[in-house]
Amino acid sequence: MKSTTVTVEKMDVLFLKWNSHINASGLYRQAIREVMQEHGVEPHELRQLVDQAEEAGLDLDDLVEQTDRPSDLESLVENDPQSRQ
Repeated sequence: MKSTTVTVEKMDVLFLKWNSHINASGLYRQAIREVMQEHGVEPHELRQLVDQAEEAGLDLDDLVEQTDRPSDLESLVENDPQSRQ
C-alpha cells in the first residue's frame, strides 16, 4: 500500500475535530469507491491488476506513466512476459 497526501480545507479539519468519531480515511476510501463505480471500475479487479503488475516488477510510478485506465493496465499486464509466470 502506498500513502499519499490529501489537501484538507480548514472547515473540514474543524468539522472533523468537532466529530472526532468520524473515520476520515474511511470516508475518503468510500468516496473513491463511489467514483470508481461511476467509471465502471471494479475495485477487486483493479487491485488484482495492480498486484500482477507489481509481481512483474512494475511500481506505482511505472503504472502512472504507462497507463491511464484499467484497460491500459490490463493490456500492460497481459503483454508483460513476467506477469504470465
